[in-house]
Amino acid sequence: MRHALTLILALGLSLPATAQETTPEPEPEEAPALVVLDAADTTLEDHLWVSRPIVIFADTPRDPRFQDQLDMLLARPEPLIERDVIVILDADPDARSEVRLALRPRGFSMVILQRDGRVALRKPTPWDVREIMRAIDNLPLRLEELGLTQ
Repeated sequence: MRHALTLILALGLSLPATAQETTPEPEPEEAPALVVLDAADTTLEDHLWVSRPIVIFADTPRDPRFQDQLDMLLARPEPLIERDVIVILDADPDARSEVRLALRPRGFSMVILQRDGRVALRKPTPWDVREIMRAIDNLPLRLEELGLTQ
């Protein structure tokens, strides 16, 4: 009897590894990340009818409002991604990016653009994601997307 158990164990251990393994669980898909671009690397025309740019301006990247705004956006990106938001950063006035020349900010500024490229909102102070979502959801083009207007 002991020999029979030894034989069964030996056969079981000699089977291919796949026969012994259970089906692996699928790996969770990575959530899409919020797209953050440097103003020097993009133009506003690149995003027409494709996304909703939020442009964050400052005279220096060390401006605490600039960093606070970026931190707030990155802390809760999911609702922004759902609304096709991309973030464009410009903290170098001397570079005179096309985005800066088009929007002409003074100091810190957060600018929300509509899909058609028009300025929807300018704010001189950082806003949290909830306030930004509320503002975007009240834009005429967003209401039209959601089928809430006729």
